[in-house]
Amino acid sequence: MSEQAGSGSDGAAGPFLYVVVCAAGVAEGVGGLIDAARGRGWEVGVVATPVAMGGFFDAAAVEAQTGRPVRSAWRTPGDPRPFPPPDAVVVAPATFNTINKWAAGLADTLAVATLCEACGLGVPVAVLPCVADALATHPAYRESLARLRGMGVRFGDPYTGDAGEDGGRPEFGWERALDLLEPR
Repeated sequence: MSEQAGSGSDGAAGPFLYVVVCAAGVAEGVGGLIDAARGRGWEVGVVATPVAMGGFFDAAAVEAQTGRPVRSAWRTPGDPRPFPPPDAVVVAPATFNTINKWAAGLADTLAVATLCEACGLGVPVAVLPCVADALATHPAYRESLARLRGMGVRFGDPYTGDAGEDGGRPEFGWERALDLLEPR
């Protein structure tokens, strides 16, 4: 991979998990996924879309939690690699835009390039979509899901964030992404 690749063996204590965070309101809860992953023995590095970096989650808190910088832009050739190669990747929350760009191979951000390369290297990828029902009916989205599934990407149930009958919003199933990484 141009930014990362391989076996997670370059100094990390355990297997290395990349968490790709997209711009959805539930992104503020990504710390719960990081805690759960670390509880299962993963070392974690976060790659965020540029829009997600605009206040969708607390990047400083995530950096303190992981002990690593949050990545959003490509490094320059002389900069050291801040993460070891990934053993797996989780995309949570995964937005309509990111899923469609990824399926089309439009690697215009570090986050999407990371996903495109991970699939090319056979790194397991688990996705928790966070897409409104109206967008989920778009033909391009349905085709993107089919293409990514055909590439071996594992998907959790979609999350719309719509309020339930009681007016409350359901919990985003962060740990489901880790379950999807378990051997089949």
